[in-house]
Amino acid sequence: MNGVRVLDEGPELAIVDGAGTARAIVWSGTGAADRAMHRIRLEPGAGTVRLEHPGEAVYAVLEGDGAVTDADGGVDHAIERGSMIHLDGGTPYRFAAGDDGLDIVGGPAPVDPGLYD
Repeated sequence: MNGVRVLDEGPELAIVDGAGTARAIVWSGTGAADRAMHRIRLEPGAGTVRLEHPGEAVYAVLEGDGAVTDADGGVDHAIERGSMIHLDGGTPYRFAAGDDGLDIVGGPAPVDPGLYD
């Protein structure tokens, strides 16, 4: 299918540890192969499970603050509204929300089919 499509948030992803939601927006179920986009909303103190993709991933922080952790190196990187996060393929990572919660959008490229099982 060619052209423009406007998409709503899709199915919930089982990647949140604590209070919050993660939903696929652009993913293999919408016909995407080269890019996935997810909306992840974490309440204060919540996080994601450990994530790792064969390809790279990119996220933008829409609201809130927290940290992204390189799970191999154990290094926490502070993130806040406006931060952009780039992860090399094969890098294990985890997001954690700070006191204001965390609202991010992004995902792996290419699509990681393992997220939708």
